[in-house]
Amino acid sequence: MALLEFFRNLWKPCPTKIRNSPHRLRSPDLLPSQTLRHDFESGRYSFLIRVDSRGGSDYREPTVKILVVGSGGREHAMVWRLRQSPEVEKIWCAPGNGGIADFAECVPVDAADVAGLVSLAERLKPDLTVVGPEAPLVAGIRNKFECRHMRLVGPSQRDARLEGSKIYAKQFMDRYGIPTPTLYGDFESPTEAIRALDAVDWPVVVKADGLCGGKGVLVAEKRAEAESFIRRLMQNHELGPGGSRVLLEHALKGEELSFIVLTDGRSFVPMAPTRDHKRVFDGDRGPNTGGMGAYTMDGMIAPKYESVIIKDIVCPTIAGLSEEGIPYTGFLYFGLMLTASGPMVLEYNCRMGDPETQPIMMRMDFDLAAALDAVASHKLDRFKPTWKPGASVCVVLASGGYPGSFETGKKITGLGEAEKLPGVAVFHAGTKRDGDSVVTSGGRVLGVTAAADSLPQAIHKAYEAVDRIHFDAAQCRSDIGAKGDLRTRLAAEAPRG
Repeated sequence: MALLEFFRNLWKPCPTKIRNSPHRLRSPDLLPSQTLRHDFESGRYSFLIRVDSRGGSDYREPTVKILVVGSGGREHAMVWRLRQSPEVEKIWCAPGNGGIADFAECVPVDAADVAGLVSLAERLKPDLTVVGPEAPLVAGIRNKFECRHMRLVGPSQRDARLEGSKIYAKQFMDRYGIPTPTLYGDFESPTEAIRALDAVDWPVVVKADGLCGGKGVLVAEKRAEAESFIRRLMQNHELGPGGSRVLLEHALKGEELSFIVLTDGRSFVPMAPTRDHKRVFDGDRGPNTGGMGAYTMDGMIAPKYESVIIKDIVCPTIAGLSEEGIPYTGFLYFGLMLTASGPMVLEYNCRMGDPETQPIMMRMDFDLAAALDAVASHKLDRFKPTWKPGASVCVVLASGGYPGSFETGKKITGLGEAEKLPGVAVFHAGTKRDGDSVVTSGGRVLGVTAAADSLPQAIHKAYEAVDRIHFDAAQCRSDIGAKGDLRTRLAAEAPRG
């Protein structure tokens, strides 16, 4: 546990007098050198453990051929950003979608087909493979690639259990003292889970243990809601094998935050913090979805929260993973609740969020291909990220009926008109090509994303683009980013001095 204690003792608040420059702390006791940097004006952190401190310049080596695994809006946004790298010569995407085809060669291999993806990579010989969705990571795709000496950004099968099993994640957080809501218990029997409802405080959180596409969580206000959800998961198997075990957890009050880092296991670079909108209807009503929109902006979280997140959550998580196995590499997502007593971890994801990736990519002002190559080479300590100031917003256009049953094959019009707007990108999630047309092929269809100097401007741009796109029975929330906009306005109107 020495490495974990080293991480915990490393962070100390930065004196006000040096807040306009990067903060560095050094300690030669356990490693040759280490640095924790916090650029207060930009809100960027970079925690660097340098095994080889020679050469302080930005890390940059060409990664000319890249295979991206996935078919959603997250993967489209990543491909869009990778295509802007001067080092990238060729991009494949397996399987891709109707929008990704404009930027990469789509190959019809399902993202869940690990054996097929291994064979594809052996044939294509990419310089680097990047995995978007969680299923292939939980299934061990990194292990399969590594034993064949192929480079892949993403965690091992063991580390991916942080997302693959909510029960394992709770046990991990308990071992390393990472703040998380109280666990009432985990259950393999619906009868036992329902009986345990007699001893919980209300509301209560019911979680499926395994992967359920973002739909395996319910905050139940009443016993009948909780019982019904447990039966749907464990008896009716509505969300598949991921619901075969459940856990009951204390419900927290506060604001949720998505905090994502990119790490090579020894260093990490935080992405721009985001907030997503899980419920299908305005006002956070209705059932959970994979995500109906997200936003990010300057000053998203207070410095006091950011420092605690780094010290008490990010550092001990990465250190704990290193203690228990091979260093974690790739994106690590912290689903947080900002409570009155401090931030707490609701969940881990072993990849970037969707739709959080879309606004993050819009604000990214560095070469993503170079960053991913630095991760795969364990040289992230030489990489210096920068972010565009301002804000970005993603509004998801979904099929009517989603997250329940819905029809596909609806022709989409207005895509070109929407993308003519400055600062707008339309990322495809559930689309496919049908001759010269693009048609719907999934529940979440498009992520209409806009960047601007402020959150209100970004919201306006995103919804202006949404108004130009049409397909039968399309639905979207009309309040994406509204809470952030309200806080911005109240802060601007607050008396000073």
